Amino acid sequence: MSSLGTTDRPDPFVAHRSLFFTVAYEMLGSAADAEDVVQEAWLRWAELRPDVRAGVRDPRAYLVRTVTRQALNRLRALSRRREDYVGEWLPEPLLTVPDVAEDVELAESVSIAMLTVLESLTPVERAAFVLREVFDVPYEEIAEAVGKSAAAVRQIVSRARSHVVARRPRMRVDRREQQEVVERFLAAVTTGDVQGLMDVLAPDVVLIADGGGVAQAVRVPVYGAKKVTNLLRSFPQAALNPKIALLWLNGGLGIRIDDEAGGTSLISLVVEGGRIARIFAMRNPDKLGHVEEETRLAR
Repeated sequence: MSSLGTTDRPDPFVAHRSLFFTVAYEMLGSAADAEDVVQEAWLRWAELRPDVRAGVRDPRAYLVRTVTRQALNRLRALSRRREDYVGEWLPEPLLTVPDVAEDVELAESVSIAMLTVLESLTPVERAAFVLREVFDVPYEEIAEAVGKSAAAVRQIVSRARSHVVARRPRMRVDRREQQEVVERFLAAVTTGDVQGLMDVLAPDVVLIADGGGVAQAVRVPVYGAKKVTNLLRSFPQAALNPKIALLWLNGGLGIRIDDEAGGTSLISLVVEGGRIARIFAMRNPDKLGHVEEETRLAR
């Protein structure tokens, strides 16, 4: 992708591309769809006549609006498609760097837990919430992006905020505690240690798996430490030559399992009070392509 700007000043699209991707990803919960939206926005920007482009007073705001509109169109189409999805739908995982975890607000906003909560909002509510609460976009700019009045957007954001606050888990955990809990969980799973699992899981833990009808996965959430333990205790017998690694996933420490019998799983965990409160297992291979590509490029 080449810059359309001058040699001494980068094109605003290139300068803010990571922002546009993050906006699209948080609205869509899919890295692949976010990349497509960003590419569409780039094409629209590139097709503008030079004099029109030069006359854009705030290119960053203009491009955020363009990305938002494209993402809204795609989100409405995806919402209809997800109604027919087999089993539970989870967001597409995204590799992140350890530094993201240090930015608590950013880490929370891109977490699988938060993206799952955002799925319960309408497309316009989700767009308004993400733009205002995550990126602090002025109400007037959001109004232009979603086709509502600024007053209406304020009400939409307020309603969405209340909805999200009531449902999102508390995720303010330091990296050392998170790593210690994740390692305890992993040790218990890989050895089939029932008591170890009961000790590391919160009593009201919830496990959600997404196989999309393609990979084997439980199709409904599993609630409670006893039921989750009964599900996970058989891993040592069921797995075939598993390769297990820790990785930074959606702003937190996650787990990757490559198993000759069960395929690849990417697992995101929510830690609360020194125990695991949420387990998100992404197993649908159609959703793992972006991580596979990022992993390949990093080698």
